[in-house]
Amino acid sequence: MKTISEALLPPLNLPPAALKLRNDDGHTMVLDPLRRRFVRLTPEEWVRQHFTAYLIHEKGYPAGLLGNEVSLTLNGTARRCDTVLYGLDRQPRMIIEYKAPSVTLTQKVFDQICRYNIVLRVEWLIVSNGLQHVVCRLDLEKGTYEFLPQVPLYGEL
Repeated sequence: MKTISEALLPPLNLPPAALKLRNDDGHTMVLDPLRRRFVRLTPEEWVRQHFTAYLIHEKGYPAGLLGNEVSLTLNGTARRCDTVLYGLDRQPRMIIEYKAPSVTLTQKVFDQICRYNIVLRVEWLIVSNGLQHVVCRLDLEKGTYEFLPQVPLYGEL
């Protein structure tokens, strides 16, 4: 199997991220600072690492309130949210779902994150393939939503 090198991964619609890469048994690994371990560098992971760096360094999100690969149970089945932002009260506030740059962001992709929100009941949903970012703010009490043109600063949440 070929190793994915940084040169083979597409440029993203995100600022460059200072990623720590290493080769492990023929596979390119990237350090995930949130999980504090090296993980295999896949196209989706490429997006995740750039997006979380963007949230932390450009948008002011506290790294200590972000979690990658957060487990939940939906209809008796174990699932994983790509990234969850927690509030200071440790309650989930935002779910972020990543897709590889080659994956078109369709209604089906957005439906996936909405299913996760049945369990977590957050106010913010973001889906990104690294090229396009869909940001949605929900008002769960009123049952309304709005799509926003960009990712909000942490202080705007």
